[in-house]
Amino acid sequence: MQKKNVNKEPKFDQDESLENNGNIDINTDESLSGTSHLNEPVSEESELEKLKAEVEEQKDKFVRKVAEFENFKRRNAKERIELIQTAGKEVISDMLDVLDDSDRAQKQIEKSEHNNEIKEGVLHVFNKLRNTLAARGLKPMETFHKEFDPDLHEAIAEIPAPSDDLKGKVLDEIVKGYYLNDKIIRHAKVVVGK
Repeated sequence: MQKKNVNKEPKFDQDESLENNGNIDINTDESLSGTSHLNEPVSEESELEKLKAEVEEQKDKFVRKVAEFENFKRRNAKERIELIQTAGKEVISDMLDVLDDSDRAQKQIEKSEHNNEIKEGVLHVFNKLRNTLAARGLKPMETFHKEFDPDLHEAIAEIPAPSDDLKGKVLDEIVKGYYLNDKIIRHAKVVVGK
């Protein structure tokens, strides 16, 4: 026959005690079982430090999100302004050919000796076209006798320069270059002196 170990003292389950009471099991006597004793240091300070660190981390995240949002607003406003300024870029680019034709027609009209009233009317229309495009931000590129710049000019040909001071400079303009709101929309096609 086996002897049953009958112990009147109930067994203590630490996990069960924590779940049931929701409290920390503190013993005043070190010899008894329990999760912590009175003479052990209390860990509230470390919890407080953890909470402070978490608050600082959340503040840092908040500050970063605010800064990121401000950058987004600034970038969005800048893009909107650029979009508004260049909204008609395609239409204006297409109008450049018409403007070139107008310039060539103006040169021919000025040479002719025919009807002065018609000449004045046509020149007035051409000037109105130029002024309307200029009001939209179109500006012709100045190229004659300027230093050749591959960022602005497209060299079509090189010819001997008539003087040494014109070497590397634009001698003739085949197709006029244009800026739209200070951005190049068409490079000037030029002849360069060598």
